[in-house]
Amino acid sequence: MTAQGSVYSWCECRDQRTGRRLGSKCQRRGQPGHGSWYVSVELPAGPGGNRRRIRRGGFPDRTAADAALARLVMPATGGPADHLMTVGQWLRHWLDSRAAPRFSTLRGYASHIRLYLDPCLGQILLADLRTAHVQAMFTAITRQREAEGRPVTVATLARIKATLRAALNAAIRAGYLADNPACHAELPPGRRPRPVVWTTARVREWERTGIRPPVAVWMPAQTAWFLNSIQGDRLYAAYHLIALRGLRRGEAAGLRWCDVDLEGATAVISQQLQQYGGHLAACPPKTGSSERAVALDRTTVTVLRRHRAAQEAECAAMGAGYHDSGYVFTGIQGDPMAPGRLSRRFRQLSAEAGLPPVRLHDLRHGAASLALAAGAELKTVQDQLGHSSIVLTADTYISVLPEVARKTAEDTATLVIQAGYRVPGTRRPRRRSGLRPLRRRVRAAVLGDASLAHPARQIGHPARRIRPARPGGWIRKRRDLGT
Repeated sequence: MTAQGSVYSWCECRDQRTGRRLGSKCQRRGQPGHGSWYVSVELPAGPGGNRRRIRRGGFPDRTAADAALARLVMPATGGPADHLMTVGQWLRHWLDSRAAPRFSTLRGYASHIRLYLDPCLGQILLADLRTAHVQAMFTAITRQREAEGRPVTVATLARIKATLRAALNAAIRAGYLADNPACHAELPPGRRPRPVVWTTARVREWERTGIRPPVAVWMPAQTAWFLNSIQGDRLYAAYHLIALRGLRRGEAAGLRWCDVDLEGATAVISQQLQQYGGHLAACPPKTGSSERAVALDRTTVTVLRRHRAAQEAECAAMGAGYHDSGYVFTGIQGDPMAPGRLSRRFRQLSAEAGLPPVRLHDLRHGAASLALAAGAELKTVQDQLGHSSIVLTADTYISVLPEVARKTAEDTATLVIQAGYRVPGTRRPRRRSGLRPLRRRVRAAVLGDASLAHPARQIGHPARRIRPARPGGWIRKRRDLGT
């Protein structure tokens, strides 16, 4: 056996005297029914130095065995090992050579590999990986998390699958695989969570049960209460900007004074801050559409002016110990603000305000809902949030506030009622005769007299016609029915 593996022939015939298999000593080996070809490959030693060997058999001839060995053995150059590669080795090699524009992407890849992919698939040869292995991994993850009392969401499974699919696509480009087994694995159907509004009834239910929706937004009055209650906090301007203009927390943390034009009431989103490995780094926004100019209202401009004056006062008080980083939202010593710190402080402030719980990112959802309630067009909201697709804006980031929904329902009902008193296709009022059958039926229902429901049964009932006085109201005039 060489370092690259070996192929050999083996026969299952037995010695008549000893009963042992003849193996390679069979005199009829190579004839039909006698012997088949096998592949043997030596794996790198495990963590404890144990020897590991892979053996595959049942090939009809040496050509088929050589082809199987070529699929198992990795090319000698350009790979993470000398001769044979497992899924775990390839995942680590792929992660080390991966170049991503955002640190959060690399952090997600590393987390998925460490927690799920390497423990479940790491010992399988890359060439032997099949869809059944991937499917079994998802089943094992689901059952284990359910046993721990922490059910895994469909979104988490989808992200794990996306990481594995990206790594195996790189293996295909490198020539190690011909097909991607992760593409054919099936996951339970998932639904994107829609933001729900913290109405009075929903708040009471949360106080009673403690169950909160995964994505929730405040009512306009609740948002105003929160902003009014934190006006004394030094990060008030950050939460004001996020709540009204819908910035992501990384975009707010990465905002610099050179990107803000207070005279022109505009803020340019050109970068974001992300934290990886305990270090902050500036990177491009999430998508190309996220690079945008955000219009600022007069109130927000005033808030930012006050924030800048307070920041200059801190710089003067700190003196030489102050680090002027140029960012809008900083720490006490002027260093850039970590996005995680914005989230932690937001949770504290919202709890102190006595409001139902929302995430900092949910303020972004709320900003979209507030813009819709204020009469903004959907395209305007899309540009404000920096989405590449208007479908994402409509399906995920917009919650219809109760006031907007009720106004729409009333307007729809008024439209239908008013249309009933006009000739179809015109604005001319409908003639009185056109409503007579409907009036008879309504009159019969009001008086409880079935004889009035049909024109042939109106003999002896000299009642005037019922005419509409206003939408939803009726006038009944009788001459000789004792009313």
